[in-house]
Amino acid sequence: MVQIKTPEQIAKMREAGLVVAAIHAATREAAVPGATTRDLDEVARKVIADHGAKSNFLGYGGFPATICTSVNEVVVHGIPDEKTVLKNGDVISIDAGAIVDGWHGDAAYTAFVGDGHAPELIELSRVTEESMWAGIAAMKNGNRLVDISRAVETYIRRQPKPGGGRYGIIEEYGGHGIGTEMHMDPHLLNYVSRKRGKGPKLVPGFCLAIEPMVSLGTPHTEVLSDDWTVITTDGTWSSHWEHSVALTEEGPLVLTAVDGGRAKLAELGVTAAPDPLA
Repeated sequence: MVQIKTPEQIAKMREAGLVVAAIHAATREAAVPGATTRDLDEVARKVIADHGAKSNFLGYGGFPATICTSVNEVVVHGIPDEKTVLKNGDVISIDAGAIVDGWHGDAAYTAFVGDGHAPELIELSRVTEESMWAGIAAMKNGNRLVDISRAVETYIRRQPKPGGGRYGIIEEYGGHGIGTEMHMDPHLLNYVSRKRGKGPKLVPGFCLAIEPMVSLGTPHTEVLSDDWTVITTDGTWSSHWEHSVALTEEGPLVLTAVDGGRAKLAELGVTAAPDPLA
């Protein structure tokens, strides 16, 4: 069953979302050559503590950290440790979450470590991020879940890949409902599947984590022996972007964006819902 939130509950999720945004800002600044992924986790722990929030990653299914740090060919669920030292030219996707008064926030971004990155990597991240925003813009009253999937996939497929070929839209992982738990119904594919049908109708109170994961090659992944770290089967590098979004009577509110998604959605001709905490 899909959990429908009241405006008051969405306001609580906005509080959690702003903690996640603060984690993103702090870890982005700390993701420099020479830093370990454990260093980034410590930064995230401090932000969560300073905001009086709780981690929704730590202990989730046994996960041992407060953020996921996925470097280069790692797609998602990378475990922070002292051995993984960031190098100039690396790409890292950081997935973070927080809980405030029982309500969850969850978001991810891709960052470039140092400089000198190949144009194809910069374009990969841009395409992944923009496909997420296309999905968010499709989160409209009366649309179906599949309309978000279609918007994400259509955007990616229309982008020319440097060097030719197609981007790999990761098939095994996708977005999800969010609220009193981090992962809830419905599961959101980043592509259209006839087997899944149209999915539920989007109504006010619907909250989703929209999170495309895209590689420079294959759409397929495998899980390493730690039972968490997910890599591309062909070793190509990947990008991961995510925001938690609430649908209100007045449109979408991007819970994990500092401005609620106002600026980016305006570029797409969509008016973001008012911020309940403003």
